[in-house]
Amino acid sequence: MGKYDKYSSRSRMPERPWKIHPIWRGIGCLLILIIPVMAYAGAVVLVNMNSEKGWLPTPRELTQTVTLPVFGPVDNFYSVLIMTFLLAIIGFGLVTIIYSIIYSAVGPSYLGPLDAPPVRTSPSKKKY
Repeated sequence: MGKYDKYSSRSRMPERPWKIHPIWRGIGCLLILIIPVMAYAGAVVLVNMNSEKGWLPTPRELTQTVTLPVFGPVDNFYSVLIMTFLLAIIGFGLVTIIYSIIYSAVGPSYLGPLDAPPVRTSPSKKKY
């Protein structure tokens, strides 16, 4: 036995002073499922509107029809896949930004109960 080891057969993890409400796990799980589905639906709409209106020219390699074993032929598969990925990144980024704004406005202080407030000092004049 080492010098700093505890003499206990069972070591216990220290209990956190805060508890996370279980509803937040459910909300996070729903967001992980809902955002990619919404991104796919938005990608299908955007790619179809782009092919009708001609906003951006898309290469032929991205607009080809791909036959998937379960779903059959899918039009514009690669362009929809790329757009889904981009919209999912934007969706998760927006959720993160909104959460951080709400947490900074409503969340607890960054100082704990045993922390001292930071010392305020004026900058000293430098002598050359």
